[in-house]
Amino acid sequence: MLDVDGLDLHYGHSRILHGVGLSARPGEVTCVMGTNGVGKTSLLRALSGRHRPSAGTIRLGGEDITALSAHGKARRGLGYVPQGREIFPLLTVRENLETAYAGLPRAERSVPDEIYELFPVLHEMRHRRGGDLSGGQQQQLAIGRALVLRPKLLLLDEPTEGIQPNIIQQIGRVIGRLRERGDMAIVLVEQYFDFAVELADRVVVMRRGAVTLSGARAALPRERLLAEVSV
Repeated sequence: MLDVDGLDLHYGHSRILHGVGLSARPGEVTCVMGTNGVGKTSLLRALSGRHRPSAGTIRLGGEDITALSAHGKARRGLGYVPQGREIFPLLTVRENLETAYAGLPRAERSVPDEIYELFPVLHEMRHRRGGDLSGGQQQQLAIGRALVLRPKLLLLDEPTEGIQPNIIQQIGRVIGRLRERGDMAIVLVEQYFDFAVELADRVVVMRRGAVTLSGARAALPRERLLAEVSV
């Protein structure tokens, strides 16, 4: 579903990503790991279209989408849940979900029932303003908004950050259910080691903007991974 090759990214004169390559397959979770400041969020921003890469290619379902805008990538089936959630605090839950309609053809502009099944609290609070929700509820809203796009690729940036344990468990179950559907590739950037290792089918470890280790999770001992992502 996703193939990334030789991806470079610059912020001004600073080089942030150095020839990053990775792939993500439908029905799998590819987890990008590493300490703070190694370029994980920058990688997702480049993949999602928020920052244009300096070099390299991004292919989604075989199509080169490197130069597309964030809106263009969303229309191709890329859903992005950014770090910090970025929900609209003055819009209702329902209106926040409907903001994803911009990436859909007019005939497909509806909120799938599955989103309320995955996150019942969003249905219960659909008329409440986004700013009135707890941090965990806002995270569920951000994920739900991305799922309105019916994405072929879902990018999740630190979905457990600042979230209470029971919501972390629920988000983990939702990611597991989405994987089991088999029609979506998931790229997860996650600092919470146990959460990441439990969900990952494939692992990509980054250090200083470059990939230092990648492979199937089953082939990488837990102790080695922990050593790789430790300071």
